[in-house]
Amino acid sequence: MDLENTLYLDLPAGRVVIELRPDLAPKHVARIKELAREGFYDGLAFHRVIEGFMAQGGDPRGDGTGGSGKKLPAEFSAEPHVRGTCSMARAMDPNSADSQFFICFADARFLDRQYTVWGKVVDGMEHVDAIKRGQGRNGEVRDPDKIVTLRVAADAQAA
Repeated sequence: MDLENTLYLDLPAGRVVIELRPDLAPKHVARIKELAREGFYDGLAFHRVIEGFMAQGGDPRGDGTGGSGKKLPAEFSAEPHVRGTCSMARAMDPNSADSQFFICFADARFLDRQYTVWGKVVDGMEHVDAIKRGQGRNGEVRDPDKIVTLRVAADAQAA
């Protein structure tokens, strides 16, 4: 395992291990690692969680409108959105991804080539499955589960 390209996403239910894909999305991977190293994601909510689809987090405002303030250019690829895929959320503008991301609970191939895939859950998907689901069509979550910590594995190993 390449610890420099692995994330440890600690959730209330346990640790999720994410293999980063700099081969697919080098700018997104670099930015996520930078934010993780700053502790940006720690304590942020999974504010939008839709059963059978995905869990979305990474918004400091917690309502889907916030970010880190740095937009990223799209790095779309042919990599499929399947169970465990980690991809960037964005607005209508393809180059509007910032800090928000989602993890697919199930295959979502209709998203292929329209969102930037940057990683895949390789261990602990059961902890992703345990994230509290939202209500309604948009999946807003009341009293949402939060990220305990998100760390680059190389840093976590050194600590």
